[in-house]
Amino acid sequence: MPTKPLAPLGIAVLGFLVERPMHPYEMYQLAITRDESRLMAVNAGSLYRAVYALDAAGHIRAVSSDRDGARPERTIFEITELGRRELSDRIRDLLAVPQREYPKFPVAVAEAHALPKREIVAALEQRLAAQRDDLSTIVARARDLTDRGVPQLYWIDVSLLRSSLSAEIEWIERTIHDLTSGALPWQHATAPDPHISEQK
Repeated sequence: MPTKPLAPLGIAVLGFLVERPMHPYEMYQLAITRDESRLMAVNAGSLYRAVYALDAAGHIRAVSSDRDGARPERTIFEITELGRRELSDRIRDLLAVPQREYPKFPVAVAEAHALPKREIVAALEQRLAAQRDDLSTIVARARDLTDRGVPQLYWIDVSLLRSSLSAEIEWIERTIHDLTSGALPWQHATAPDPHISEQK
């Protein structure tokens, strides 16, 4: 029976354990330090669940436990050979093979003809403001990670996120301009497309 592909948080946990064995709380602190929330929803509960699921699947194993003062005992985990293979295979696959992820925004763009032009422009202007804010946040995060001395190899994705967001912002700005200037003629779709002939 084929195994379920590693989820993003599972990939992150195995990535932490490639560096060294550690306990889940240490992984959580590392996720906070490296600002992994830019890529996935991370909280202590979800990380602990991911750790125990990986342990049950044989991707990691408990090697020891430690206690810091009066705090509860903490189990230290290490990655197994199976975990290393699964992690390597999953990363190679995600890097090499484009995936159709079907984000919702392109669907809305494709069907925007269902709305009047003024509503399209208003909605795009609202999205534009939000995406500009997100871009500012990403730039600030990159500056913060740099200032804190976090090696760039742990947040190389930030440049990808920045490029993708910048490209979307540029597209929205251009589309708003084309709609408002008339360069992109807009007719609210109230009737069937005349270019599609009815089947007899």
